[in-house]
Amino acid sequence: MNEVVGRDDLLLLTLDTLRYDIATELATAGRIPHLARHLPGGAWEERHAPGSFTYASHQAMFAGFLPTPAAPGPHPRLFAARFAGSETTAGRTYVFDTPDLVSGLAAAGYRTVCVGGVGFFNKQGALGDVLPGMFQESHWEPEFGVASPTSFEAQVERAEQIVGSLPAEQRLFLFLNASALHQPNWFHLPGASREAGDSRATHAAALEYIDRHIGRLFAAMSSRRRCFAIVCSDHGTTYGDDGYTGHRLAHEAVWTVPYAHFFLEPSA
Repeated sequence: MNEVVGRDDLLLLTLDTLRYDIATELATAGRIPHLARHLPGGAWEERHAPGSFTYASHQAMFAGFLPTPAAPGPHPRLFAARFAGSETTAGRTYVFDTPDLVSGLAAAGYRTVCVGGVGFFNKQGALGDVLPGMFQESHWEPEFGVASPTSFEAQVERAEQIVGSLPAEQRLFLFLNASALHQPNWFHLPGASREAGDSRATHAAALEYIDRHIGRLFAAMSSRRRCFAIVCSDHGTTYGDDGYTGHRLAHEAVWTVPYAHFFLEPSA
């Protein structure tokens, strides 16, 4: 990462609430072709989330604690704040001297931009200002939020505008929190209803919706130079699993998340 930072643009895309099992099922079945073509080996990596809900997980990720590989460690990290005794900071880790990765990349000359999605990024109150407030520039509109059936395409359009407005020499760190998978997501499945509510099937349909538009985001982020992309979930959610519904709870479906990182070449 010490070679990547300063050379490439950076993308962190969190597919908010995406379950590992459903993400894997869709990749295996060929239902998310635009995402799958970039996944190493065409498959998601199984990881453990650093938090069980959006706010906690993103605070950890912005501090350098991305989802952890689901196997005994320690596992060297891509990014880490400098502190004594870290067992996951290795020679290939990009180490920053600020409290969080966002300000660390800004200090390294990056333009840091947030395109928010779920309520913790909506800037409509003090709590909704915390995470986007880390960035030099942040964007949120109701069209980006959980209640919008066209949230992801609206977010991608804003990302395209951001990339297009930058000077060619300016490096970019773009963070995008995709809200489409978060409840409510029933409207992404034809024939589903508000009364029936969300389900594993509507969750899967929301991921297919994201896949239909993600090529535009990848094309924008690789339009100026190579881009290093991290695509992951911040936590999963439950749909009646063992009697549980929702997240912010300690269940395997919440803690187990899909993860991938890869380069987007300028021709992507």
